[in-house]
Parts: sequence; C-alpha cells; structure tokens
Amino acid sequence: MKRELFAVLLVGLCLAFAACGSFAETPGERFRKAIKEINAACASRKLAPNEVCGEVAKLKPADPLATEEGRFAHSIKIPSPVPADSGYKPGMTPQEYFDHLCKTEAGEFIYKTVENVEGLYMMRPRKEASDDELSHLYALEDPYGQVLGDDRLPQDSYVQPATGKYEFLEMPLLGFQSRYRRYFRDEQAHPGRKYQTAIDGRSVFVPYIVAESEFSTKKSRFAHTWRGITRPHDRELGIAGGELILLDLNTGEVLAVRRGYIRTGMVRNLTGVSWLTGQVCQNSGAKREHLFVKGVLVPKSASATVKEK
Repeated sequence: MKRELFAVLLVGLCLAFAACGSFAETPGERFRKAIKEINAACASRKLAPNEVCGEVAKLKPADPLATEEGRFAHSIKIPSPVPADSGYKPGMTPQEYFDHLCKTEAGEFIYKTVENVEGLYMMRPRKEASDDELSHLYALEDPYGQVLGDDRLPQDSYVQPATGKYEFLEMPLLGFQSRYRRYFRDEQAHPGRKYQTAIDGRSVFVPYIVAESEFSTKKSRFAHTWRGITRPHDRELGIAGGELILLDLNTGEVLAVRRGYIRTGMVRNLTGVSWLTGQVCQNSGAKREHLFVKGVLVPKSASATVKEK
C-alpha cells in the first residue's frame, strides 16, 4: 500500500514539473531532449501534403547582433553593467539561481528624469512573438522584455489619449534607411471608431484618434531600446534576462536602465518551456514597459524641468 501511494505521489510530482526524468535534469536538458523527440516523431511518419510538423524544433537561437538596431543596443555602455561573473555556483537549482539574480542584479536604475517630454523614439520595436517562439528556450533574445514589453500596438500605450501619454511616438520603418513611422493625435483620423480604456477605475469607450504617417526625419530627443543578457548558465537553467535603456539622443547620455529576469513556467507542452507563464523578478518591477518609460520620461505637462537622481 505504501509503495502504491509513493508511486501515485511520484507521478503527481512528475506531471507538476512537466518531466518524469531525473530531478537533476536542467530545463536545458529537458528542452534538448524534447526537440529530439519532436524531430524523431516527425521523421517517423509520412506527412500529408502541405502538412507542417515540428515547427518549434526548426527555430534557431536568436542572434542579438543580426540587425543594426541590435548591434547598437549591445554597444551601449551603461553606468551599472551586469558583472561578467553572475554569481552562479555549481549545484544551484533554477529557483535558487533566479532568486540570486533578482536580488543582486535586477532593478530600476534611474539616473535622471525628464519632464515635459512631447514624444519618444522607439529605437528597436519588438515583434510580436509566436506561440512557438514563446515555447522555445533560445529563439527569443529577451523573453523578459517580450512578456512585459509593448510589442502589440505600442501607439495605444504611448499616444492614444489617457493620463500620461505622449504627443507622438516614432520608430524606424523596417527595411528602409532613414525613414520613420510617426504616430500622432488627429481627432479626424478614425471617425466613429471607439477605444476602450479605464478612467478613474471605470471602463469607458472614447474616440480613437491615433493617426500615422511616414517621415524622413524624426523629432524625438529621447529614445529607448532594449537588449537581452546572455551568460553561460542562464538559459540552461530556464532563465533569461533583459535590459531596457532610455537615452538622450542629443548627448548620448543613458538616463535610466531597467533590468529584469524571467524564469520559464513549468508546463506540459511539447518543450516544457513557457515564457508567457514565466516568473519575473518583483523588485525590478512586474509593471508593463511603457509605465517605466513614462515614469522617467514624463509626458508633456505644465512645467519643463530636469531632475537629477
């Protein structure tokens, strides 16, 4: 009877951790094993015409330096860089290592705030991640920022009128040199279209007035970009870090950095990886990316001052 009860408990634990292998098995080992199994399953049968099999297994690790925007982001020198030695010690569990990174490295590092900011340049717009990318250990450069960032309709977060919004938002036009997309307010842009938002804690519908156009020059003085953090033990233990960097384009000065980490959620999907349900550092702010940006680059108000921190 005791053996049967132990077996039931063991099965329950295996299911909870999405793997019935060794408890010493790392998320990286489980992921690589899962990819092999997916590839083997696809190879073992004849696929129907136009059938797609094992798309997640075909994804490649992200290349942070593949684009000009990525190379620039990784070239920025910040006042509080992460140490080369992350403090990992052999035998650390994923949770122990995650807690260590959150305690020693994560946080909001604000060097200067600026008020009365009219607009913002988003130097490195995020692309919306696919379900497969969110289930892959290496396909996303910055899963932390992907989960808390503004990859879908950032113009609504930064421009569509509500408390604390900018007059305009600019971003590079993908595939074109020296061309930019600008989102701005125009009350005649979408006659009759409504936008759901919250005012004083109540859900209301207001006119949607964000328009967009293309320009060859940008107006923004302030900008933000992002980059992933890559070190030997992070992904192997199912952890990914990212930095959001706010800049003064006129001087090149770094105004603020938000650094955070995410630990992949334990799920029963094909790979055992789920960034979307991951655990994020609380002391770095689990709030959305645009809220941090607007706390440093304060949207236009009655006064224009610069405050040193």
